[in-house]
Amino acid sequence: MAEDLSAATSYTEDDFYCPVCQEVLKTPVRTAACQHVFCRKCFLTAMRESGAHCPLCRGNVTRRERACPERALDLENIMRKFSGSCRCCAKQIKFYRMRHHYKSCKKYQDEYGVSSIIPNFQISQDSVGNSSSGHPTFKCPLCQESNFTRQRLLDHCNSNHLFQIVPVTCPICVSLPWGDPSQITRNFVSHLNQRHQFDYGEFVNLQLDEETQYQTAVEESFQVNI
Repeated sequence: MAEDLSAATSYTEDDFYCPVCQEVLKTPVRTAACQHVFCRKCFLTAMRESGAHCPLCRGNVTRRERACPERALDLENIMRKFSGSCRCCAKQIKFYRMRHHYKSCKKYQDEYGVSSIIPNFQISQDSVGNSSSGHPTFKCPLCQESNFTRQRLLDHCNSNHLFQIVPVTCPICVSLPWGDPSQITRNFVSHLNQRHQFDYGEFVNLQLDEETQYQTAVEESFQVNI
C-alpha cells in the first residue's frame, strides 16, 4: 500500500471500496447502527429495493437514514490524504482521484471495458433473450452459442474461453437499462468474473432507469417524518 494506512489510521485500503459496486467510494455514506459505508447512490438504490436493511449485513436502517444517509466525512477526508494502488496498473493514486484515473488507465480499460466504438462491429439482435422461466438468457459473444443464463454463461466462458481475449460487447451489460451497446470489453471472461457474479435484478428494480430510481428516492425523502 502506498502510504501505510494501517499505521497512520484505523482504516485499511479495503475500507475505501464500496461493497455494492466494488469500486472506490463515491460520496461515501455510513449507516448509524452497523457503521457500514457505501457510495451514496449505491445505498439509495439498495434502500429502494431492500426497504429497511443494510445492504451488507441486513441490519436495521432508520427511516431518516433511508431518505438522507449521513455522509462519512471522516472517510472522505482520509481519501484525500492517502494513496492506493490502481488495481490494474499499480500506479499510486489518491483514493479520491482513483475513479478519475480509471478513465485514462489503459490497463483498467482493457480489463473492465471502456466506452469505445470499433468500426464495423455490430451487436447481434438475438444476443439477449428470455428463458421459459422468464429469466434473461444470453448468447456467448466468443462462440455464438446461445440460451445461457448468467451463471451458465459464466461457467461456460471459464471452461471454454478462459484465455481467449477478443474485444466484444457484454450481452449482460447491454441487457441492463443503463447498458451502452458501444461499450467494448477487451477481456470478456475477466469482465464476467469481476462484474457478473450475481444477478442485478436481486438488488435493483431493472424496470426503472437510474435517474428514475434516484428521483423516487428523493420524492420519498420528503414524505419521511423526521
